[in-house]
Amino acid sequence: MASPNRYDRQGITDARAHVPGPARRSLLAGVAALGALGAAGCSRVATASSAPGGDLLGRLRAQGVVRLGIAGEIPFGYIDRDGELTGEAPELARVVFKRLGVDRVQPVPTEFGSLIPGLNSQQFDVVAAGMYVNAERCEQVLFADPDYQMLDSFIVRKGNPKGLRDYGDVVAKKARFATGTGYAEIEYAVEAGVKESDILIVPDQVAGLNAVEAGRVDVFAGTALTTREVVKKSAKAEATKPFSPLVDGKPRVDGGAFAFRPTETGLRDAFNTELRALKKSGELLRVLKPFGFTEAEMTDLTAKELCRR
Repeated sequence: MASPNRYDRQGITDARAHVPGPARRSLLAGVAALGALGAAGCSRVATASSAPGGDLLGRLRAQGVVRLGIAGEIPFGYIDRDGELTGEAPELARVVFKRLGVDRVQPVPTEFGSLIPGLNSQQFDVVAAGMYVNAERCEQVLFADPDYQMLDSFIVRKGNPKGLRDYGDVVAKKARFATGTGYAEIEYAVEAGVKESDILIVPDQVAGLNAVEAGRVDVFAGTALTTREVVKKSAKAEATKPFSPLVDGKPRVDGGAFAFRPTETGLRDAFNTELRALKKSGELLRVLKPFGFTEAEMTDLTAKELCRR
């Protein structure tokens, strides 16, 4: 049985994005890339902080700009068809860093697997890519508290004729099952008893929708956000209610957050202070809502909780 942290969360693919990225990335790919240079061709940021807690926030205020590592993934962080930086993480970064006295954000596009090595080799100042928090990553970077949480959901035929509501139903009803390349749902399905050899792997949720509509599979599994968004224009398919997959018999709720270099506790703490204020006021949902997030994706999970899993 593979580690429950092996796979990651997927984004929404869109032909308009100028910086393509895979729909969902394996954590192992990120670990393998630790020796690689992230964000090739980008100028380096200042040298690492030596002061206790780090001095990056002060330097960012003096520079007036923070460099964001993004992975070209809708809706988390991408360049739109007009060449503008957008996505839930960059938009949130604009709000938080403005409050912290840093007026501008600058994108540094890279591969998802290069985000952590790129951060730690100082190619950019912060990872702003909706990155899931898990134990392996917590050994490499410092996470803010999650700005969103995510459950799973299925794409099924209209009316859900097989009554598929979770992975247990897929096993019990011998449903033909599909999910995306590298998706965490592969492991969640196997955990429930689906044979990995029986899983149809497709590139992304759009291909999954097509497979369900064409009758090649009974169900496609993805995150609640991606399934909800992709079925909006479908006349043949619908998304099921979100649910928590089980890992080692316990419900799993994933959370995505900003990542900082391990020495920058001062910046992380300042970021968390502003994030908590945005959550309390309801402003966080207003910032994330245009990217498909709802009240159900708001969370009080902490990085400390997720790092222990």
